[in-house]
Amino acid sequence: MSNLIVTVPLPCWIFLPGRQLNYIHGSDLFGYVGIEAVLDQMRNKTMKVGFDFNIIVVGQSGLGKSTLVNTLFKSKVSRKSCSPEYEAKISKTVKLQKISHVIEEKGVKMKLTVIDTPGFGDQINNDNCWEPIIKYVNEQYEKYLREELNVNRKRRIPDNRVHCCIYFLPATGHRLRSIDIEFMKRLGRIVSIVPVIAKADTLTIEERQEFKERIRQDLASNGISVYPQKEYDEDPQERIINDRIRENIPFAVVGTDKEHQVNGNKVLGRKTKWGIIEVENVEHCEFAYLRDLVIRSHLQDLKDVTHNIHYETYRMQRLNESNVNFTEAGLSTWLRDHRTAGRSGNESHL
Repeated sequence: MSNLIVTVPLPCWIFLPGRQLNYIHGSDLFGYVGIEAVLDQMRNKTMKVGFDFNIIVVGQSGLGKSTLVNTLFKSKVSRKSCSPEYEAKISKTVKLQKISHVIEEKGVKMKLTVIDTPGFGDQINNDNCWEPIIKYVNEQYEKYLREELNVNRKRRIPDNRVHCCIYFLPATGHRLRSIDIEFMKRLGRIVSIVPVIAKADTLTIEERQEFKERIRQDLASNGISVYPQKEYDEDPQERIINDRIRENIPFAVVGTDKEHQVNGNKVLGRKTKWGIIEVENVEHCEFAYLRDLVIRSHLQDLKDVTHNIHYETYRMQRLNESNVNFTEAGLSTWLRDHRTAGRSGNESHL
């Protein structure tokens, strides 16, 4: 009697040791399943709920921080434009000012929060002027952590964490100053920093390129990591895109909220006696590169890096500290109650 051997094909979703996991492609299916519809579901949910984006701008007075942020989002979102009676006074200490707006574009709502830092770098002695900024960033991580540790936590935790820091460098044409190096060294560990050369129209093209090269050398020699970091690149294609961005950092930018007529078209620009500097023209400045990075191509990545890298690092450090007060978060009470309930439940079954 012959032996009958029956060969049963393994489904492609079964994983066995030493066996490669296969995927079913659309052409292999017996009809339309609708998996791609999840993208529409995610989009619809995001459009209904909206999302948060928090940005902090740091630099000494007179570098055009408020103007650049207004230009970036094409809205009156920064403090100078929102406060008609605002007077430009130099603060004796670094004071953080926060303004939030809801911006809607094509049905997508974004709660934008801009944190300004008047007084930074304006004093004769600027020792530790970055401390209030570090304190603020860590406070937002702490608030988010406390919300996560609550037993009855909110379904959607308010996200006040800083997702991006735009650091303004004066267009001196020399090298990074000590305050620039110290600030980016300390803040680069807890937040994504995007350095920009403010009021770049004060430099010629040749001076600008030489200045950018000196800054990149100073960043490398001091071990300063600015966004986007190479170690966060997830795949070769993303690495190619980010390498192009890194070649242009720091961005030489010009900000303005005024429109001018150029060849019959309205453009954002600054009028000088030599002509009009078009803000969105890459031949004039690199504002478009900054806008594309912060908003059009890497906004979600900035949020992901904040949550998965900077916040997780802070969370791990806090939970490893011996002085974490879990009682305030309600965990001790929860564990005690559930242990008691577990014992009484076991006794009732005996």
